[in-house]
Order: sequence, then structure tokens, then C-alpha cells
Amino acid sequence: MANTPQSKKRARQNESRFAINKARRSRIRTFLRQVEEAISSGDKEAAQAALKAAQPELMRGVTKGVFHKNTASRKLSRLSSRVKALG
Repeated sequence: MANTPQSKKRARQNESRFAINKARRSRIRTFLRQVEEAISSGDKEAAQAALKAAQPELMRGVTKGVFHKNTASRKLSRLSSRVKALG
């Protein structure tokens, strides 16, 4: 349990930061899920549009510290190759 004023403040900051990161991670996952659904439906136009919308969200997650840069790049690369493979 936090005892000093500094550690109490850090605990409060950690809680609020956790809530913000959780919301941001959920938002990014929603965008990624929309790309997945478009790919599974076989609609190349919708998949490209969803990927274009998901890309800045994922990169924003990187700048905000939610995801590692390589993780985001890997996810984008794999999704874009799957979208590209659609007939």
C-alpha cells in the first residue's frame, strides 16, 4: 500500500493512465476487427478502406506508448498483405 504522498500520487496517476490506455487499446482493436471482418467478407474495397482508417489509429497507439513500434508494424504488414491477396 502507498504510504508517502509521492507514492499515493503515483498510484492515482497509474490508475488514470491505465484507464486511458485501456480505452485506447480497445479503440485500436475495434479498428483492427473491422479490417478482419472486411477481409472475411471478401470485400476488397471495404477492407482497403478499413485498413486505411486503422493505420493512423495503430500508429497513434505507438506514439502514446500503448503498443511497441515493431508490434504495430507487424500487425499492419500482415493485414495489408491479407487485404492485397483478396481477389
